[in-house]
Amino acid sequence: MMSKILGLPVLASEHGKTVDDLIIYVHWLMIALFVGWLAYFAYALFRFHKSRNPKADYIGVRSHASSYIEGAVAIIEGVLLLGIAIPFWARAVDKFPPKEKATNIQIVAQQFAWNVRYPGKDGVFGAQDMHFVNDTNLFGIVPNDPQGKDDVQVLNEVHVPLVKQDDGHYKPVIIHISSKDVIHSFKVIALRLTQDAIPGMRIPIWFQPTTEGRYQINCAQLCGNGHSSMSQGFLVVESPEKFDKWLASKAGGGGSLE
Repeated sequence: MMSKILGLPVLASEHGKTVDDLIIYVHWLMIALFVGWLAYFAYALFRFHKSRNPKADYIGVRSHASSYIEGAVAIIEGVLLLGIAIPFWARAVDKFPPKEKATNIQIVAQQFAWNVRYPGKDGVFGAQDMHFVNDTNLFGIVPNDPQGKDDVQVLNEVHVPLVKQDDGHYKPVIIHISSKDVIHSFKVIALRLTQDAIPGMRIPIWFQPTTEGRYQINCAQLCGNGHSSMSQGFLVVESPEKFDKWLASKAGGGGSLE
């Protein structure tokens, strides 16, 4: 109910509910503080009006109520941080799913597009070496590695299958993110997913999609004059059949962008 009142965007990932819950809790705290401070302001206007206090009192407040309230607010903020935010972050960072049980993708951001790479039918990425990185080989693919011949590369298009597993959860997706030039930030609002893309680093993130759909990819870092063009990328969550068909239609690129 509260998410509808706040107008939160559509949710399409398992972990996103925890993110939304934290947002809602913070808003409840802000609402309480807003109402409380307005009430105190009105009380102060009434209680300390010149007609009621013709002579100034230079001693000031004698009660410790404000200190107790400040302490209570600090405790609530500490609970939100230590009880929800940090444990959630730790789970997301430390408990990566096994890569053999996930959809594995590589993304290299650049001004002003998203380069996306998938392993081929063998499910294994071809070898990579930073010495091979150039304007036409952003992933540093080793040219003569046979395992890389069936890899798939596309531009501004990320597709993932929606597969419900035996444990009731959805098949996870692992994305390794890097950048060709400046710092970008891979953000998909519907997935409650954000990760900076930093040159020279390959940073893994993971999520479990829950709803089929076409979701816009945004860059959450100002990355140049064409920054807005980064929003031309989309992440598509679809059935395994549609995903396999799409991936098959992109196969055979032999490492070149399509």
